[in-house]
Amino acid sequence: MSHNLELAQKHAWNLARTLMTPVILFRSDSEYGVLPADELDDADVVSLYEYDPHCGGRSVQ
Repeated sequence: MSHNLELAQKHAWNLARTLMTPVILFRSDSEYGVLPADELDDADVVSLYEYDPHCGGRSVQ
């Protein structure tokens, strides 16, 4: 988890390209995290961006 959105975005894009699968950048309380899109349950998190290694990033809101 990170408190820095810019750092979290860079890690999200890197993870998507490494795993070659879409990932979701989410916010939980005041921290940001990244998980593969198929592993993120609708828990107490706010999805911010989706990073797809084939299409790039897009806002989910």
